[in-house]
Amino acid sequence: MSGLAGLAAVPAVAVPGMPPPVRPEDRAGDHLTVVVRHAGAGRDGTYELFCHPAGGTHPDAVEACRVLDAQTNWGRDLFAPVAPGTTCTMLYGGPATAHVTGTWAGRRVDAAYDRSNGCETGRWDRMVPLLPGVGAVDREEQGDGAGPGPVSFS
Repeated sequence: MSGLAGLAAVPAVAVPGMPPPVRPEDRAGDHLTVVVRHAGAGRDGTYELFCHPAGGTHPDAVEACRVLDAQTNWGRDLFAPVAPGTTCTMLYGGPATAHVTGTWAGRRVDAAYDRSNGCETGRWDRMVPLLPGVGAVDREEQGDGAGPGPVSFS
C-alpha cells in the first residue's frame, strides 16, 4: 500500500508536443453566439461566430465579420436597441427573432432582435449576414420581388 501512496504523490507530467484543445472561451478576438428562431427552414439554430480570424459554425463567417467590422464605430453601440420614443412604421416583418451574445470590439454584447415594426426590421436587416436575410432582404437578392429567396444567411 505504501508503494501506491508514493505514486500518488508524484506530480503528473504533461505530454510534450500536445497542447490542450482550444476552448471557445480561450480564443482571442471577437466571439458572438447567435440564436435564431422562427426565421424559416435552414435559418433557425444556434451559430458561433469568431472574427479576427473568421471562423465558427456561422454559415457565412467571413462576410458576417466583414459587415460587422465595416459598421463598428468607436463610441457607438453597434448592437443598441431602437431608442425609446422612436416613431416606427407598423409594418410587421415576420415572426423571426434572434438573440446575440458575446464580445465585440472588447465590449459585452447581449442584444435581442425581432421584426415587429419598421424600426426593428431595419435594425435586423443592418445585421445581415450576421442574422439571416428574411422577407424583403431575400426578395432583393432574388431580384424578382416574388417572395422569399433561397435559404442562406447572406
